[in-house]
Parts: sequence; C-alpha cells; structure tokens
Amino acid sequence: MQKISPCLWFDTQAEEAVKLYTSIFKNSKVGETSRYDAEAAKVSGQPEGSVLTVEFEIEGHAFTALNGGPIFKLTPAISFFVNCEKIEEVDALWEKLSDGGKTLMELGKYPYSEKYGWVQDKFGVTWQLMHVTEKPKQKIVPCFLFVGKNFGKADEALKFYVSTFPDANVDSLQKAPPGPPYNNPDAVMHAAITLRGQSFSIMDGPGEHAFTFTEAISLIVNCETQEEIDGYWKKLSAVKESEQCGWLKDKYGVSWQIVPTILGKLLADKDKEKAGRVMKAMLEMKKLDIKKLQEAYEGK
Repeated sequence: MQKISPCLWFDTQAEEAVKLYTSIFKNSKVGETSRYDAEAAKVSGQPEGSVLTVEFEIEGHAFTALNGGPIFKLTPAISFFVNCEKIEEVDALWEKLSDGGKTLMELGKYPYSEKYGWVQDKFGVTWQLMHVTEKPKQKIVPCFLFVGKNFGKADEALKFYVSTFPDANVDSLQKAPPGPPYNNPDAVMHAAITLRGQSFSIMDGPGEHAFTFTEAISLIVNCETQEEIDGYWKKLSAVKESEQCGWLKDKYGVSWQIVPTILGKLLADKDKEKAGRVMKAMLEMKKLDIKKLQEAYEGK
C-alpha cells in the first residue's frame, strides 16, 4: 500500500474526473467506490447512495477522488509534476488535460526543460508537465507551492516534513537568487524531498497569488498502528477547528488525513449494519481511534 496518497475533493464530479485521468495516463485503473450511507449523508448533506469516494491509480500512483459538495476549491497550491521521458508524451498529455482547462504557464522551452507547461484541467486539478532527460525516480510528484503569507517558508516547511516522517530526506535544494522576483534570502526556487519513501517537490512562489492551500487536496497518511496515528497527529495538527474524522491542518495550511489501514476494510464490509456503525463512530471522532472503530464494528 502507498504510504501517502493524494485525495482530490470535487463537488459531484469524482467519477467523471477519474474516468478522464485513467483514460489519459498509462498503468492506470479504477479501484473501490464507496457511497454515502444514511449517517454520512445526514452529516454532509449529500444524497444517500451517491458516490462518496473513488480510489484509482494513474502511472501506478494511488489517488482518491471524493465528492464532498462545493465547500472547498482546488487551487495550484498543490499541483502534480508529471515527468515525461519523451517530448511527444508532454504534447499528448497537454492536449488532453488542457481541453476545457486553463493555461498557467505556456507549453514551451524553458531553462530547466526542453518542453514544460503548467495547466489547470477542467475539474481544477493542476499539472506540471515536464520533459526530463533521465529516467525519473517517480513519474508523478506532488508539489507544494508556498505563496502569500507562506512565501519564504518552503525551506522551513521541508525541514519540518522531513523531521516528521520516517524514510525521509532532502534530495535537492535550489535557493532563489538575490533580487527580484523573489527578494527573499530564504526563498526556495525548487526542492525535492522524500517522505516515507515517496517523492515530493516544494517551491516558494513570488508575486501576488489569489490562492493558498485548501482541503480540496489533502494527503492521506496510511497508518498500521495507533502509535503511528498519535505520533503524526501530535506533530502535524496545528488548527484545532480543522480536526475532524481523521482530517487535520498543519501550520502552513496543508491538509492531511491520518487514517488506519484497517478503516477501508471495515467501511467496505458487506454487512451494512457493521459498516454503518463504523461510519457513525468515525464521524464523531477527531483523531481516529482504531480500538473504538473495531468496537463499533463488533457492536460493542
């Protein structure tokens, strides 16, 4: 199981988005689909029986798409690098992902790549498509962009994340040059880090930007034990009001879901009464408690 996986929040378009992504990218598949039961529907306002989440993989990387209503909006604060070994692949992905979307950086030649472009697709997810000359360690890499009040904190943040997760390292770090447009000695042009064996990118974004991190893209951290859950919760959670159902927000505004691996199995049980009890118990929690979830499943 992938240790950290992105969760994409949509209004009602999760299935449509998954269909598009799995048709565009290679090594892709659609996994389990969960639906709103009575308890979840009552709390969320979503129709009972409608799609809650769709698990899927693209290029072998696990994602979850979630229908949560028009509460949160996707922004470029978290985007996804797609490392392409052939320029033709960049062009093909650009054509499909830009259809109905918006160009954030024009597709073309840049000092760091023969072919690069940044596009927001029609659902709001943003992709940085880049030609690379060497085989990439990871095909799709989540990227954090620190803007606004977070600008200049990328270096601090990457150190914080590396200290929080095991199997973590700063792989590369390129500081911004002095002067405009960064005008900040702490600013990071680009950094690559490893968290739990997976690659992430972090950058500072100079200038005015009308967006920041939102719950629309969260990162699911899969945990085997309560000790893991407790540890991540203690280190990451910085906004008490955002603690709900295993969700938390860190001091930079990035949202994380700290989830026991057993939860999916409990919620997917064919016995709807058992699964319903687990859902009800989860909805009443902030930090998830494995023992209490299992007790709810067993009817204790």
